[in-house]
Amino acid sequence: MLSVTQLEEIIYKCREENNGAQTALYRLFSSKMYGVCLRYARDSSEAEDILQEGFLRVFTKIRQFEFKGSFEGWMRRIMVNTALEKFRKNDRLYPVEEMSIYEATNWVDETISSITADDLLRIIQELPPRYRMVFNLYAIEGYSHLEIGEMMNISEGTSKSNLSRARIILQKSVAENFGNEKKLVKKVL
Repeated sequence: MLSVTQLEEIIYKCREENNGAQTALYRLFSSKMYGVCLRYARDSSEAEDILQEGFLRVFTKIRQFEFKGSFEGWMRRIMVNTALEKFRKNDRLYPVEEMSIYEATNWVDETISSITADDLLRIIQELPPRYRMVFNLYAIEGYSHLEIGEMMNISEGTSKSNLSRARIILQKSVAENFGNEKKLVKKVL
């Protein structure tokens, strides 16, 4: 386990563009930050691209870290912003099926407990990019719809709508992939 003093020493050396310190910092945080990137990416290849670009930004902006708050949190924000920027560059309209065909689904605890984190991640990655972005920013990162709207250049209402649709699509996907008719109680919207 790395002490706070050791991490600070690595950060100071990274500010001096020390390659060894940059490698150490990458090794310390790459797997955790990869997990963050993976939630925003379509697949592992895109997550790796976001991770690499994110670390380049960490190294170029490391002098801006003021040792107030968590370094990991600061780095996480850079990774999320890198994913957002990649999304904005590639923002295309993706057709979404007619929403009226989706049903809201309530599960008993047994169904939900049978879903692994990898399964859930795969299902989230299948969301249309805008819905995936809003879902992650709201449900995982804890941003408000107003903040998401500002980050993604959409209205607060659009953010709410995108989250609602993402949840419906996720529920349908979980029902299709993990649903057992005896365990599911369906209710039409």
